[in-house]
Amino acid sequence: MMKKVLLIFALTLGGFTTMQSQEISKHALGLRLSDSNGFWAEASYQAATSPDNRIELNLGAQGESFYNAVKLTGLYEWVFPIEGGLNWYVGPGIGGGIIDYDDDLRRDDTDSFGFVTGTVGIEYNFDFPLLISLDFRPEVYFDDYNNDDVNFNIGLSARYQF
Repeated sequence: MMKKVLLIFALTLGGFTTMQSQEISKHALGLRLSDSNGFWAEASYQAATSPDNRIELNLGAQGESFYNAVKLTGLYEWVFPIEGGLNWYVGPGIGGGIIDYDDDLRRDDTDSFGFVTGTVGIEYNFDFPLLISLDFRPEVYFDDYNNDDVNFNIGLSARYQF
């Protein structure tokens, strides 16, 4: 398990190059749709901490036929310009959540779960206050929520910048 965590952080931190200063939006609020052990819809908020760093918080919900889940993910991201309004970003994160099972054949209870994650993505800032992004987040879980222990989360986001 610890090897998986170290591998994720090594891959996340290994992608760093020399930082180039740029201006990112102070705040961005929107929606992230992802596929990670099922479909997730997440409210997403980003706040700049410096001209090229930010934090991101996502509150997601998932509903299946025999369970409902809610999770909160927090990330710290370094943002690097590519060209024009195109950027790429990378950073570590952590999260947790609650899952409520409601299946008469299996179980009827509530569990919590926790995970560490990292993110790498690409985004485009339009001339008007819209930011779209595509990202990849490997998630390493520390409980029985995910039988595989590792999820590969791919998400598409649209956010209003202010």
